[in-house]
Amino acid sequence: MPGAIYAEGLVKTFGDVRALDGVDLDVPEGTVLGLLGPNGAGKTTTVRCLTTLLRPDSGKAVVAGVDVVKHPDEVRRRVGLSGQFAAVDEYLTGRENLQMVGQLYQMKAKAAKVRADELLEQFNLADAADRTAKTYSGGMRRRLDLAAALVVSPPVMFMDEPTTGLDPRNRQALWDVIKDLVSGGTTLLLTTQYLEEADHLAHDICVVDHGRVIARGTADQLKAQTGGERVEVVVHEREHIATAAEVLRGFGKGEATVEEHTRKLTVPVTGGAKLLAEVIRELDTHGIEIDDIGLRRPTLDDVFISLTGHAAEEREEGNGAVQDSKDQKRKKGTEK
Repeated sequence: MPGAIYAEGLVKTFGDVRALDGVDLDVPEGTVLGLLGPNGAGKTTTVRCLTTLLRPDSGKAVVAGVDVVKHPDEVRRRVGLSGQFAAVDEYLTGRENLQMVGQLYQMKAKAAKVRADELLEQFNLADAADRTAKTYSGGMRRRLDLAAALVVSPPVMFMDEPTTGLDPRNRQALWDVIKDLVSGGTTLLLTTQYLEEADHLAHDICVVDHGRVIARGTADQLKAQTGGERVEVVVHEREHIATAAEVLRGFGKGEATVEEHTRKLTVPVTGGAKLLAEVIRELDTHGIEIDDIGLRRPTLDDVFISLTGHAAEEREEGNGAVQDSKDQKRKKGTEK
C-alpha cells in the first residue's frame, strides 16, 4: 500500500531541460523523508509537483491518499507547505499574518487568535508580535513563515530548506517542533542540504541529482557508502603539502583532497584510531610537522562527492522550478 506521499516516474521538463527525470518516492505515514541534493538537483521541483504548484508532465503522484493531478484542490486542503523563501505580508504584524492564515483555513476568529499566540511564543516571536513584518530580520521572517505553515496541523507537511537563515538556537527549536509534529502522526517531506539536519529528523533519506533519485537509505547507510571515515591533516608548512599527500595516499582508500589556503588534506580511510597513530608516525618519519590531525565521519560534501561526483553548493536553490531549470542549463554548459 503506498505511503502518505507516493510518486512514481515523475517527469517535469522546462524547454530542453529535464528537471525531473522519473522520480520515485514512497514515504510511510508518520515518518520523515529527507530529500538531499545539490543545487539544481530537482528538490524544489519535486516539492512543487507534489503540492500542486506545478503539474508534472508524466508519472503518478498521490498525497494523503489523493491523486495530485486529478484532485489538486483536495490535496491542498490536506497538506501544509513552507517554501524556501518567507511568504509573509510585510504590511501586517506577525500576529495578523498568522491570524489571516488561520481564517483562510476557515478557523473561527477566536481560535485563529489563540493559535497565533501559541505559535508566536513557540517561535520566539512574542515580543515582536505587534510589529509589522517588514521590520523583521530575515531570520525572524523565516520563523514567521514556518509558523504560518503550522497554523493548522495537516496530515502531510512539506518543508523546503526550512532552516536556511536560522541561527543554531532557532534551528534546534524548529527541529523540536518537527519531532512533535511527527510523533503526533504527521508525515513530512523535508528538503535540505544539511546532513546534520537529516541525521536529526529523517527516518529515511533520498539523494537526488539531475532529476533522479540516485541513492536511498538512512544517514548512516549513506555515510558508509562514502568510505566510512576520513583522516584530516593540517600541515605546518605549505611546501610539505605534496609529500603529505603522498603519505596519506598510502593509507587511504582514494586520492587525498587538498585545500591549499588552509594547508588541509583529507583522505577516506578504514581502520579507526589505530590507523591514525600510524599516519602520525609516518608523517613524522618524513619530517612533516603538523598543526592538527583528526579522524571524522563523512560530511555532507563527502556524501555528495561520492554519490554525485561534485560537492553540494552552499547557496540556496533559488526560486523553485525556474531556478532548477536555470541551474541545470548552466551545469550542462559547463560540462561541454
